[in-house]
Amino acid sequence: DSITRLARGYNNLQPNRGRIMSGGVESKALMKPKRFFGAARNVEEGGSLTILATALIDTGSRMDEVIFEEFKGTGNMELHLDRALVEKRLYPAIQPLQTATRREDLLYHPDEWERVQVLRKKMAALPPIEAMETLISNLQATKTNAELLLAGLR
Repeated sequence: DSITRLARGYNNLQPNRGRIMSGGVESKALMKPKRFFGAARNVEEGGSLTILATALIDTGSRMDEVIFEEFKGTGNMELHLDRALVEKRLYPAIQPLQTATRREDLLYHPDEWERVQVLRKKMAALPPIEAMETLISNLQATKTNAELLLAGLR
């Protein structure tokens, strides 16, 4: 159910012969989970494979933090969930300012990218819950992403 638990499982099965990282993680224990996660980029005939993996953070476990740090930056996209938004029943319960696609500037026309940056700056000036409420109401008031970007946050 998460890349963290997969790595923990491999760590438990790994004989203690290699280098032990902080948190008690055997360095070789992460090889197979990394290979699995990297399979999305290594498809024969140039096909496409999407692997969605979750990571446990803020658990108080040093092992979980080490595993997260080992995988952080290896994906093409990070989606950060927000428990405070869930508690307010505000969906999607994501942290829009921390959620991003790597090199997303290449996905937009330069004018659109500039407007995305303006939108994010406006959201950053608001408290997180208010920022998400504002974004949701603006999304509901517009029919397309382009229309939202042209209108900006209101």
